[in-house]
Amino acid sequence: MEGGEAGFRTRVLALVARIPPGRVMTYGQLAMLAGSPGAARQAGFVLGSLAGSDELPWQRVINAQGRVSTHKLGFGDLQERLLTAEGVVFDASGRCDLGTRQWWPEEEGPSTPPEPLLF
Repeated sequence: MEGGEAGFRTRVLALVARIPPGRVMTYGQLAMLAGSPGAARQAGFVLGSLAGSDELPWQRVINAQGRVSTHKLGFGDLQERLLTAEGVVFDASGRCDLGTRQWWPEEEGPSTPPEPLLF
C-alpha cells in the first residue's frame, strides 16, 4: 500500500469512486477508511480539487452533521442539487439522515447498519 500524502489521496479517491448513488460518506469516515483517522480536513482538501467536476462523485461526501460543507467554495447548491437528484433528502435545516444514507464498504462496515459517525 502506498504511504504518505500521495497514498492517502489515492485511497481517498478510490473510496469516493465506490460510493453508490443516493448514499453518502462523511469526511471523517472517508479519512478513517483511507487509513488516516482524524484527517477529515485533509480528505476535504483532496475532494476540494474535484468539486464541480464529473470525474468522481465528490458530491457524495458531506460533513458529520449530515450537511453539505461546500457553500464557502461556491459548490454547496450544486452539491445539494446533485444529491437530491440521487434521492438524498435534506430537511429544513439542510441535514440528510445519516442513519439511512451513510454508506460503508462491505469489507469495512458492520453487518448491520451503523449508527452515524460524529466525526
